[in-house]
Amino acid sequence: MVESPFDVEIRVGEVLKAEAFPETNKPSMTKLWIDLGEDRGEIQSAAQLDRHYDPEELVGRRVLCATNLGSVRIAGFESEALTVGVPSDEGYPVLVSPDEEFDVSLGAVLY
Repeated sequence: MVESPFDVEIRVGEVLKAEAFPETNKPSMTKLWIDLGEDRGEIQSAAQLDRHYDPEELVGRRVLCATNLGSVRIAGFESEALTVGVPSDEGYPVLVSPDEEFDVSLGAVLY
């Protein structure tokens, strides 16, 4: 029996800090600093979120992050995880988050 249908490790994180990232050549980028809990610590992620989200409203939000894809440098910023989203009808990313009604530990793995 397969333990997980995913090759990618997706974990729950909480946005600690977010700011606009105009230095990139991609539109609508945002820098994120995300807490993955005691075991994993803080990571950084760059995501195309400015079309639907103001950076200040992202702080405190729980998000899902693919954490085992490696890191990339984007305009001098090291993005260590892919923040998971789905496209809106306009084609811009909408964040995927755990249901706010339930307690979910930071760092919990999607299964």
